[in-house]
Amino acid sequence: MSKKWLLSLSFLLIVFVMVACSDNGDDSAEDNKEESETQEQASPEDGTEAKMPKPNLEDIPDVVAEVNGKEISKEEFAATYKGQFQQAAMQAQMSGQEIDQDQLKKQIAEGLIGQELVIQEAENSGLDASEDAVNETLDSLVKQNGLESQDDFFAALEKQGTPKEDVMSQVETQVKVDKLIASKTGDVDPTKEELQEVYDEYTAQLEQMGGKDGEEQEIPSFDEMKPDLIEQVKSEKESETYQTLVKKLQKDADITKNL
Repeated sequence: MSKKWLLSLSFLLIVFVMVACSDNGDDSAEDNKEESETQEQASPEDGTEAKMPKPNLEDIPDVVAEVNGKEISKEEFAATYKGQFQQAAMQAQMSGQEIDQDQLKKQIAEGLIGQELVIQEAENSGLDASEDAVNETLDSLVKQNGLESQDDFFAALEKQGTPKEDVMSQVETQVKVDKLIASKTGDVDPTKEELQEVYDEYTAQLEQMGGKDGEEQEIPSFDEMKPDLIEQVKSEKESETYQTLVKKLQKDADITKNL
């Protein structure tokens, strides 16, 4: 199911995993081969090669922003930007549109500022990260990345230069953020109308894709998709909570933007 990209909830971990995946892709000959084949397939009909654009980070200051005295460094920005740029570049290749890097940079900077505000709020709220919650989050990451165990996950990131201690620190922070957002969202019990709306959007996308590809898409039933539909509605409501919280925290925050 198509899900909206969230700056909240799993954002820290999404960024974290994207950085690792991006680094893997830089060092892997096979990945480079696959990327080359993808570029060839996306080449224009006139025979010229469609080149994948590269992220431009030359104008990024050493300190992108300060949030209540906490600096957001160029390194942190670059790690996030490269992951998002990679996705944007792939979409641009398919659509034929150019990437507006200035706009993307501003979006990433605003996202990191909002993220830092929420992290600070979670830390200041005295929320804890229980061992069970940390393990549950780690197990989810292991599954998302097609690995067999937490040890495999730690080893993969260690290979990329991220020690286990840093992984654990980020996961614990994520658990606290999740708890904060959940507490402010409250009990989420999607109505049948809300689930039906998401289902209709999804099936419409499938039908549209089928029309483009010339192949009929198999559409799962509402009951088959109901668990995913519930998760989608919950994610959207938690995202709304996150954005509302960011706007509230911005009002009283001391923020300096250098980008």
